[in-house]
Amino acid sequence: MKLTRRFTPISLLMLSINGMLGSAWLFAPLYAAKIAGSGAIIAWVIGGLATALIALTFAELSAMLPVAGGTAQIPQLSHGTFTSFTLSWLAWLSALTMAPIEVQAVLQYASTYFNSLTTIVNGVPTLTGLGLIWATILMLGLCIVNVISFKGLVRFNFILFLFKVAVIILATFYIMRSSFHVSNFQDLNSVNSIAGWQAILSAVATGGIAFAFTGFKHGVELAGETRRLNVAIPLAVVGSVLCCLLLYIGLQVAFIAAIDPNLLRNGWQQVNFIGDVGPFAGLAASLGLVWILKLLYFDAVVSPLGAGLIYVTSTARILYAMSEIGFVPRIFGYLNKLGLPLVAIIVNFVIGMFLFLPLPNWQSMVGFLVSGMVLSYAIGPVALLCLRLDLPDEKRIFKLPIARFISSIAFYCCTMISYWTGWETMYKLGVAMLFGFVVFLIAFWRGKLQHQHVWFKAAIWVVPYILGLIVFSYLGSFGGKNLIPFGWDFLVLGIFSMLILYFAVKYRHDSITVNFENFMAQQRLVESYNA
Repeated sequence: MKLTRRFTPISLLMLSINGMLGSAWLFAPLYAAKIAGSGAIIAWVIGGLATALIALTFAELSAMLPVAGGTAQIPQLSHGTFTSFTLSWLAWLSALTMAPIEVQAVLQYASTYFNSLTTIVNGVPTLTGLGLIWATILMLGLCIVNVISFKGLVRFNFILFLFKVAVIILATFYIMRSSFHVSNFQDLNSVNSIAGWQAILSAVATGGIAFAFTGFKHGVELAGETRRLNVAIPLAVVGSVLCCLLLYIGLQVAFIAAIDPNLLRNGWQQVNFIGDVGPFAGLAASLGLVWILKLLYFDAVVSPLGAGLIYVTSTARILYAMSEIGFVPRIFGYLNKLGLPLVAIIVNFVIGMFLFLPLPNWQSMVGFLVSGMVLSYAIGPVALLCLRLDLPDEKRIFKLPIARFISSIAFYCCTMISYWTGWETMYKLGVAMLFGFVVFLIAFWRGKLQHQHVWFKAAIWVVPYILGLIVFSYLGSFGGKNLIPFGWDFLVLGIFSMLILYFAVKYRHDSITVNFENFMAQQRLVESYNA
């Protein structure tokens, strides 16, 4: 059985927006402001524009290669099995943490009324035993909705979309109308200092901003199940980023302006107020916006669960694609009678539950997720350039203008955002990648890979890229030894990025044309089967 084309352009756009409007909007304005003050507004613009550039490369690729689990399948086509495993492993590990993050957010907000769900450990809300039980129940619920009823998923997604967007707009408007302190924006002049810019860029990576835009990849992972690709992919992949950027900027401005100036005497880093476990709810309570407060608490449950529901859907497609290639056992690609990857959903649920043990709070999950996810984005600009060279005359439903320039900038953005997450995050990513390579070697030695010719030439750029970023993080100014000072790291990593991009394109798979023709033949078979 094959996956069928069931998503319309509008439903895919709503899925992508719902995937973004999860727990990030509930927490990121507080964390970003604590790091960068009112400079957090600039951080949102940087994060949104960088993501939009990256998304543009995936818009062309996904329209040209509409396949479920594109994160695994696209590098398989352009660089072979080794590169495909490396990047899909990164994407899967990152996406796997999404549903637990959203469930954690629900329980953290709920703990305002049900104190037994969390406890404070080193100043951070952490799940209790009862909280873990409820986490299990919520995770199971997300999986069951995915498995039992696709139509229920689409209808639920539409309702969530309308509700979440309405609550954000209402909260932004009424909080701004109730309290707007212009003086809170006076530290915007921090952009004139090195420390100010360092804080702004740190906020992009570690303040929840980059995390807030990760939902754009749903359009990539679900392209193989989407109709009218020429409209659906650009709309979902790029349109969702721009729509959410406007909503996030409005929320950030409202949050900064609403803070009592007396709370800023010791700087933004020391800001705290009653109810800051749920920042906007706490603000609404202090401003006497009772009905907004009720909406926010309700949405604090609905938004994360809605995003978690979407991530259960798309993360299962990554594992499904990995099983099709042979990275993981074939059973992970089993589809039920509805054409849904049942086993992949179950496996992701089990592993996702284990993540609550080493990462028991929202903050501890986000940094790791961002570093891995953004690195996996690097295949977008790389694969686009490779396919432009080897398939110049192939019809493209959506064709990116000035592709070489945009791809180069997008690849540089991937490198820098990962670097901004800091040394403490990057070294953990390195450990996770070592474990992944062990999994790959086991699959290779057992002869389980779909294409045993894994094209190890790709290691010329993949391995140096990951190792180089880890080394630069250790030497750099974001939690490292500061041997490469802030400012100079932009130049050093710029040169490094362009060298890696050059080798990535140079050592692309020598059978891209054949791989593409085989892929298109398989797609025609699927289309005829579905018809």
